[in-house]
Amino acid sequence: MQGVIAMMSKNNTNGRNQFAMLTIDDLVPQDHLVRKIDAALDFEFIYPIVEATYSDLGRPSIDP
Repeated sequence: MQGVIAMMSKNNTNGRNQFAMLTIDDLVPQDHLVRKIDAALDFEFIYPIVEATYSDLGRPSIDP
């Protein structure tokens, strides 16, 4: 058996594999317009309108 050849690559030390758990609440400021709209409008009327566009296969969708 001949000698061992070293790999020509380095360890990944740039930290790109790190992640953080965030929620939409963490990303949207408390005084943002979308929060005011969400508080003022009841979006329940949308469900019957869009129900036919969702598939019965796979996992159920989750509201954002």
